[in-house]
Amino acid sequence: MFAVIRTGGKQYRVAAEDVIKVDKVRGNPGEIVQFGEVLVVGGDSVTLGQPTISGASVAAEVLEQGRGPKIIAFKKRRRKNSRRKRGHRQEFTLVRVTEILTDGAKPSQTARPKREPKKPVAAAPAEAGEPAEAKPPKAKAGAKPRARAAAGKKPAKSPAKKPDKPKSGGKG
Repeated sequence: MFAVIRTGGKQYRVAAEDVIKVDKVRGNPGEIVQFGEVLVVGGDSVTLGQPTISGASVAAEVLEQGRGPKIIAFKKRRRKNSRRKRGHRQEFTLVRVTEILTDGAKPSQTARPKREPKKPVAAAPAEAGEPAEAKPPKAKAGAKPRARAAAGKKPAKSPAKKPDKPKSGGKG
């Protein structure tokens, strides 16, 4: 079964479990959103809308809210020393179609609970008797410890004394 939906001024042909990128719609990742403007429902028999099918909708799960690549709009008027450079990133929503509903049915799935971020797994200790937490953190590769840097410095030299200039205007 497939459907043609309209959202964000564009039309998309979708089927169950399709992942599509649409213009931004409200919803956090994991929530279920419904697209109510269904133009065509197909499968064994095709139903056309005039312009939409009443009671039909498409349920989808929001996977991600994001922004597309930067597009640079550069305008130049020759011989006028006039230039304009402007960047733009289009916002989008990545959704997975869960089901195509007809006759005013409600989506069977509810919003999924948010997943907790993964915690980093501690590396196995090098020695069996020493726990991994007891090791001191590694220093950065390019950084020197302050104590070593201060101890290794030479004492500052006093500037060399210049010889006195002769007071007479003669050479020599």
